[in-house]
Amino acid sequence: MSQKHSMRFLNLAHFFDHFFLLIFPTAALAIAPAWGMTYAQVLVLGTPLYVVFALATLPAGWLGDRIDRIKLIVLFFVGCGASSLMVAFASGPLSLMAGLGLLGLFTSIYHPVGLAHITDIGKRTGRALAINGVFGNLGLAGAALFTGIVANTFGWQFAFGLPGVVSIVVGLTLYRHYRGHSKISATRVASTSNTPVNANRHIQFVVFGVICVAALFGGIIFNVITISLPKFFDERLIEAAGDLTWIGASTGAVFAIAAFAQLPVGELLDRFGARPILIFLLAMQIALLLILSQATGWIALVLAFLLVTMMFAEIPITSWLLGCYVKSGLRSRAVSVEYVLSLGMGSAAVPLISVLHGAGFGFQYQYLALAASAVIVLVAALFLPSRQTVSGNPELSNEI
Repeated sequence: MSQKHSMRFLNLAHFFDHFFLLIFPTAALAIAPAWGMTYAQVLVLGTPLYVVFALATLPAGWLGDRIDRIKLIVLFFVGCGASSLMVAFASGPLSLMAGLGLLGLFTSIYHPVGLAHITDIGKRTGRALAINGVFGNLGLAGAALFTGIVANTFGWQFAFGLPGVVSIVVGLTLYRHYRGHSKISATRVASTSNTPVNANRHIQFVVFGVICVAALFGGIIFNVITISLPKFFDERLIEAAGDLTWIGASTGAVFAIAAFAQLPVGELLDRFGARPILIFLLAMQIALLLILSQATGWIALVLAFLLVTMMFAEIPITSWLLGCYVKSGLRSRAVSVEYVLSLGMGSAAVPLISVLHGAGFGFQYQYLALAASAVIVLVAALFLPSRQTVSGNPELSNEI
């Protein structure tokens, strides 16, 4: 299978990964009245999805450095599809949680495996990661819009069942193409290939430390915003008034338009490095979160769009840094460590939102706390190497 052909499936896998992860938050608004439960009670049932997603990322990265990554992507498609069908046929909270847990297991495969593989394809890492990131963000948008319309029209079960069938078909198609072509050479790459930036140990530790801080605190920001946005619009947009279709359409529109923010960032990373870009994006997030804590109506919709744009634009930065500083044969594990930290904090988003809403602490308090988290990441970003440190190495320009 050619590298170009494999990139198409990797982009599609990123779309499905975020799509499956974001079906539940919107579907929860339909499950609650159907099962006679409150939104908080239903939302907490999604905890296994995000907890397993976080915990399974590390072993997925370990596998990604040892066996053919395309085989793992096939497993991703088929496993996600089967798990989503299991959720669709859930008859109660326990079976729903079991299906969501399995869905979390298979969705954990993509990031450590797919992102590591992308850094080994082509020379413009920033651009490749940005394009792939757009597909992931479109998955977020598609999930909200699709779930809102389908759940409102046919029932929430179809919102899980239909994409489950499609994912299985795509996985079998990838397997057929994989078997029909020669294997991609060096899927398990030697640790000496794609030499990273020639930085001393101190700089490498500093960069990895910043990545860990960004993963921890950025993970909670990203997950709380993306998971709670349908509920935020339900409360803050007067036009929504409990209309699931309108809520899903608003959320989907925000995600879809903001998805393309990664494209210019990918180009800028390859030109200027990560430090100035990350600092600017974080400063914007802090300001927007402070204002959104009080905003309502159309201004809330506009500011939410700007916030999500800044968040999505930030996505390729840490992967770009790992691609520059980590040897190819170690990248799946390195990416998995980042995502374990990010998703470990992010997995707390669902129970945290549920508890805070149940206790009467709404978005006016939650968004202030998220702004404080963004301040912590901003301070850490100040320690990143300057553009001269990164771009001064001729090996880097050959790699990206």
